[in-house]
Amino acid sequence: MPKKLYAGIEVEVDDEGYLKDMSQWTPQVAEAIAEELGITLTDQHWKVINFLREKAAAGEEVTMRKLGKSGVVSIKDLYKLFPNGPLKKAAKIAGLPKPRGCV
Repeated sequence: MPKKLYAGIEVEVDDEGYLKDMSQWTPQVAEAIAEELGITLTDQHWKVINFLREKAAAGEEVTMRKLGKSGVVSIKDLYKLFPNGPLKKAAKIAGLPKPRGCV
């Protein structure tokens, strides 16, 4: 299993760089992944990340549609926050597996 070092923390990742174990995630890991993706996290980013993590912890899978209807962020703003693959990037930063609907 590949490993990566984020903010001094070694984590297991899959072949696409998604964390294999949600429990290895920390806010510092999130910041490092975001930096690697060219994203500077703001409060709005954290709202999305925390929402995704809460839903994942509850066993719910979040789609773009669900996220857009959640009231956390509009689809338009999601694309501004996480350009070129918003749900994939948000999930990666949140320490979640790659969303099933994403290519």
